[in-house]
Amino acid sequence: MTFKGLDLSSAIVDALTEKGYQRPTAIQQQAIPHLLDGKDIVASASTGTGKTASFCIPILQRLSVHKSGAGIRALILTPTRELAIQVSDNLAFYGKHLSLKCAVIVGGVAQVNQVKELRSGIDILVATPGRLVDLLDQGLVSLRQVEVLVLDEADRMLDMGFINDINRLVRAMPTTRQNIFFSATMSSDVRGFVEQHATSPVYINVKSDETKTTIQQSVYYVERESKRALLKYVIDEHAMNTVIVFARTKYGADKIAKDLNRSGITAESFHGDKTQHARQRALTNFKRNTTRVLVATDIAARGIDIADLPFVINYELPQSTETYTHRIGRTGRAGQSGSALSFCDREERGKLKNINRISRGNLTVVEHPFA
Repeated sequence: MTFKGLDLSSAIVDALTEKGYQRPTAIQQQAIPHLLDGKDIVASASTGTGKTASFCIPILQRLSVHKSGAGIRALILTPTRELAIQVSDNLAFYGKHLSLKCAVIVGGVAQVNQVKELRSGIDILVATPGRLVDLLDQGLVSLRQVEVLVLDEADRMLDMGFINDINRLVRAMPTTRQNIFFSATMSSDVRGFVEQHATSPVYINVKSDETKTTIQQSVYYVERESKRALLKYVIDEHAMNTVIVFARTKYGADKIAKDLNRSGITAESFHGDKTQHARQRALTNFKRNTTRVLVATDIAARGIDIADLPFVINYELPQSTETYTHRIGRTGRAGQSGSALSFCDREERGKLKNINRISRGNLTVVEHPFA
């Protein structure tokens, strides 16, 4: 199947071709036809499968073909600022040949310019729930024209305590609308939300083991005190010029970045204690290859889109296999190849067993000088 075969407008197909997209991924093949038919969907797909395009493309198609009056016609809610910006960037590219306008509303920045942009006329709004509720309560935004609602990473938003904000926003929308829910897991909270708000939804599940075939996964057994030396070794050994290193804590991320910089390897930390400006600057430097290493906590595991990221390193193993899947999903995106390297000390062997299970034994043990 090709994108032309999905009956999309030539303007969208041209934009996808310019971005190098040739064939839709599994999630796109399954989701896009249902969404073009106007159905509600509840989809589960891992990071790197092309899930963002699977809802952005049908929204652009719908809004460009079926014209209506002024007002926000599609609302996409995300749990983090970074993910909101990523989704907006994708919309801008896929819709570059269309006349639709998109805006991003997130916290951590002054609302003056955001309000000004809203007043200029917006078709698609990408937002984090908290800031949007603030603007709604101030009477600065109207959701009465919303035709499509998307919850990206619904499980994470509910886990973060956004349920009341989301319900407040839903009450401000028309009851007749298309609902699109993406969730990595189907918790009882997610199921309850779906039952309350979706109408005869189509359920789609792209299993995680279908998404990692392009990622080479390896493990380095190492004592905890030797991890810093090993990190410098693998960065040099593999000539890594662009790599995300995942740390368990904010303090640890800062410490690792500082140590790498002392060794002449440019690095910046990325975590929740950083200001929005500092986080955006770190991402910009990383994307421009000014910084070789981005040392991140799991706030970055979902929501950061780095094109052609060849390497991910788990400096410390995550608590859950789901987090592992999202971490390594930063590389090998949408069919490209990538490498995920994991450091494992004695206390992390139990976590590694679970990771090896979901990886179906595809973890390669690598010998090194610090074993």
